Amino acid sequence: MRPAWSWQFEPGALQNAPGLGLDGPLTKEWAWGGATGAGVKVAVVDSGIDDGHPSVGRVNGAVALEYDPAEEDGYRVVEGPHEDLYGHGTACAGIIRALAPDCEIYSVRVLGSKLTGKGFIFAGGVRWAIRNGMQVANLSLSTGRRDYYAPFHGLADEAYFANTMLVSAINNVRTRSFPAEFSSVFSVASHEGRDPYSIDYNPNGPVEFGAPGINLEVAWLENGRIEATGNSFATPHIAGLIALILSKHPGLTPFQVKTVLAGVATNAPAR
Repeated sequence: MRPAWSWQFEPGALQNAPGLGLDGPLTKEWAWGGATGAGVKVAVVDSGIDDGHPSVGRVNGAVALEYDPAEEDGYRVVEGPHEDLYGHGTACAGIIRALAPDCEIYSVRVLGSKLTGKGFIFAGGVRWAIRNGMQVANLSLSTGRRDYYAPFHGLADEAYFANTMLVSAINNVRTRSFPAEFSSVFSVASHEGRDPYSIDYNPNGPVEFGAPGINLEVAWLENGRIEATGNSFATPHIAGLIALILSKHPGLTPFQVKTVLAGVATNAPAR
């Protein structure tokens, strides 16, 4: 008897491995030059997004996950437009829109007016993004509770095999941070600087990518803007760049996109 799954590698069953299609050095121009994010769906799992904010423009879809103990999962999914309850989601969406102006942005509201929420509702928002065809999910939030380790690990695996890129901020303080710590996730922290296309790659973990997130001017409530600092705001820079990469090179897998990002990082070997 042949071992399970070995059939996938038999002649006639094995598909060609997806290639990067490189015809020269791996550069930023190759990675996203000329791309606008068109054709890519990006979920912002956060406090909501203010549709029509000058820095965001149109929100292509929205759902809010609301606590409801009467429901089997403990929450209900409410489809339709909604406001940002804090400003955080609008800030993240504005950064993504600036990088990838033609991507489709979806608001998945899981946080309340104090920027707090329940871990199982956060997990539900990630699950919604995966199962509704989002190619990128921006998670500028995390949980350190050990009882959510397994649920988020399962979601990270599901996202990986669905080609949904989970882009997650690591906590702003040194503590456990799920799902950012999982190897299949694009984990992000802040670095100095304002160039949205300048990123760093850390091969030692637990956080892999550095992007601008210190003293940034970001979109906020009431069509306004504020100055803010946090790994939350570095994360949508990576999400926006991933949207550009997928717009130009559809079908790349998460590990291929990680390879591209690492290859164009400021600390990559000279080419």
